[in-house]
Amino acid sequence: MNATPTASHRRTALSVNVNKVALLRNSRHLGIPSVVRAATLCLQAGADGITIHPRPDERHIRRHDVFDLGHLMAEWPDREFNIEGNPFHNLLDVADELVRQGLPLHQLTFVPDAVNQFTSDHGWCFPDDAERLGPVIARAHALGARVSLFMDPLPEQMAAARAVGADRVELYTEPYAAAWADAAARAAHLQRYRAAAEAAQAAGLAVNAGHDLNRDNLTDFLRAVPGVAEVSIGHALIADALELGYAETVRAYLRCIAAAD
Repeated sequence: MNATPTASHRRTALSVNVNKVALLRNSRHLGIPSVVRAATLCLQAGADGITIHPRPDERHIRRHDVFDLGHLMAEWPDREFNIEGNPFHNLLDVADELVRQGLPLHQLTFVPDAVNQFTSDHGWCFPDDAERLGPVIARAHALGARVSLFMDPLPEQMAAARAVGADRVELYTEPYAAAWADAAARAAHLQRYRAAAEAAQAAGLAVNAGHDLNRDNLTDFLRAVPGVAEVSIGHALIADALELGYAETVRAYLRCIAAAD
C-alpha cells in the first residue's frame, strides 16, 4: 500500500483537494471517476494529505465521500485528512460523525462561504467574526482536530485569529495567482503574503496556503513566503491530472515544492 513514503521532512506539505473529481463524477450516475481511487493514487505518489470541502448542496463532495475517504485515510496513518467548510453549515455535524466512527480527522479548515457561493473568495474578518468563531473552534478542538482559519493576507488580522483559538491560518492565494502575469503586481502581492505569514508566525500560528496555486506560481510563492506548513491544491492539480495522470501530477507539484528550498 504505502509504496511511496510521505516526504515528512519537506518544509511544505502537499494536500490534494479532490472536490473536482467528485464534481465530474456527479455529472453521471455510474460512480466514475472514483474519488477514493483518485485519492489513493495521489497518496501513492507521495501526497501528504487529502482535502475535501463538502458543501451543503453536495455539488461535488457528498456525505458518503467523507466517510469513504475517512476509511481510506485510516489506512495511511502518516498522512492527513483535512476537511474544509463553513462551521455554521454542515461541517461540524459531519466531523462529529466521522470521529464517532473512529475515523481520522487531522484538520478542520473553517471557510466563511455562503451556502450557494461559487467558490471560496474571502477570509474571516476580525473583530466581526471573533465572538461566533470561538465556540466552534472549541468544538473542533474537542474532536481532536487542528483548526485553520481561511484568511486574507492582512497582517493586522493574524493575532486576532490566534486569540480566538485558531492553530493555523490558510492564506487565500487567488489574488496572487490572478496577478501572476504582471510582474510588478505579483511582487506586491508576494510582499503582502510574506508580511501576513510573518505576522501569523509571530502570533504563534502555523501558516497554510491555498486557492489557485499551480505548477507555474507555486515555487515562487513558497520562496517568497517561507515557513508555509501546507498547501492545499485542487482545481489546477486535477486539471493537470487530466493530461498527466494523478501520479505524475503529484510528483510535479512535489518538485515545485522541493525547488523552493
